[in-house]
Amino acid sequence: MEGNAKRIDHIGIAVYSIEKALPFYEDVLQLKLLAIEEVDSQGVRVAFLEIGQSKIELLEPLSEKSPIFSFLKKKGEGIHHIAVGVSNIDARIEELKAKGVQMVHDKAVEGAGGAHIAFIHPKSANGALVEFCEKK
Repeated sequence: MEGNAKRIDHIGIAVYSIEKALPFYEDVLQLKLLAIEEVDSQGVRVAFLEIGQSKIELLEPLSEKSPIFSFLKKKGEGIHHIAVGVSNIDARIEELKAKGVQMVHDKAVEGAGGAHIAFIHPKSANGALVEFCEKK
């Protein structure tokens, strides 16, 4: 299948403040900070840290309207999602929809680093938020 999962691309962790969270990841875990950017379309500021072939993505809300802000209010800081790297996100989305899988995004949207992303609704993933991530 062309759109098969290739790897864990990253694990998204919701935080109130990237600046306050970074010392743990950089100093304690000794991970390398790759980039910090704002993704206005998702209402977040993100920091990517390298860990082997994968990354940890720290997600800070840009405003109270951000889905990450809502997550933090309900659950506090912690793991938000697992992102699976795929090679053909559009084909994968269509395949899952045909199987009755509920998607948060019916079409890929732009995410951090120019990646195309789409989330599977937690109701279809045993309560986990799973993201597909295709990097060009």
